[in-house]
Amino acid sequence: MWTYARAGVDIKKEAAVVRALREGLRKVSSDLSVVGHFAGLIELPFDSEHLLALTCDGVGSKMLIAQKLGKFDTIGIDCIAMNVNDIICVGAKPLAFVDYLAVQQLDEEVAKEIAEGLQKGAELAGVRILGGETATLPELINGIDLSGACVGYVRRDAVVSGEKIEKGDVIIGLESSGIHSNGLTLARKVIESAGLSYEANFPYGAKTIGEELLTPTRIYVKEVLELLRTCEVHGLAHITGGGLLKLLRLTKLAGKDLGFELSEPLEPQPIFTFLQELGGIKDAEMYKTFNMGMGFAVVVPESEEQKARRIAGGRVVGRVIKGREVRIKDVRIR
Repeated sequence: MWTYARAGVDIKKEAAVVRALREGLRKVSSDLSVVGHFAGLIELPFDSEHLLALTCDGVGSKMLIAQKLGKFDTIGIDCIAMNVNDIICVGAKPLAFVDYLAVQQLDEEVAKEIAEGLQKGAELAGVRILGGETATLPELINGIDLSGACVGYVRRDAVVSGEKIEKGDVIIGLESSGIHSNGLTLARKVIESAGLSYEANFPYGAKTIGEELLTPTRIYVKEVLELLRTCEVHGLAHITGGGLLKLLRLTKLAGKDLGFELSEPLEPQPIFTFLQELGGIKDAEMYKTFNMGMGFAVVVPESEEQKARRIAGGRVVGRVIKGREVRIKDVRIR
């Protein structure tokens, strides 16, 4: 029976490391407006009305699958998505992006394919790529690693921090495009331990297993920014590593004893059924690791439900409840 921890990623230990880093950073970052949200916010000394938003993230072990297939043309979309989807969670508009490509050895054709994905992702997100850095590190990197950073801005009075979330608020789930760029360490272990090839046919469609896993992360920028312009929004969550536990970040940072009940969750895509059956993974572990069909969540007051759904799509999956846990039907995670 596979778990994320057995595959090599312990989300509890990761959370402890993040707490340690956060505590250390607070000692030298007293001017930070928000630390520990999906994006960081900092005051601008020359503009009291706006805050600068910053994110930094990469594509993780999804790159290993790209290397196995020799297919790098979509991985740049993932890199952009992982950053811009985080930055909009605080209500910020993403502006610009820089990338960092670390390689064992240089390959022009691979670089061209990665650039193709980065450009496509930037177009989807409405950001400019200002440049980046390439490092050849044969003694440190075994293959390729791609990451990046994004900058954006938000009016001080328009920050979405989770502080306005109340019991009874509606949760609107926006569909993912699949596994996105998280949980691939577990997915790879399950597939490889079963002796399957990434070039084998995926049983639920016309793609290979590897092609299904490389489906690029959906970018939610345009619909969420429109939502922020026209609706009252109490919370925004990008469902990445840690799965639906990411929802608790909203109420935890706001210091609220509130949780989330998803009585009608979105239907997970076939890739999740495939991995769960192949690896004998329990429901709770699936929801603590993968997005399970919901790549982004929007929390709004009940009065804004219909308008929000018209703008952003998706559908109501549940409501905010008392207690710091996430309930998905009869599954509880915390």
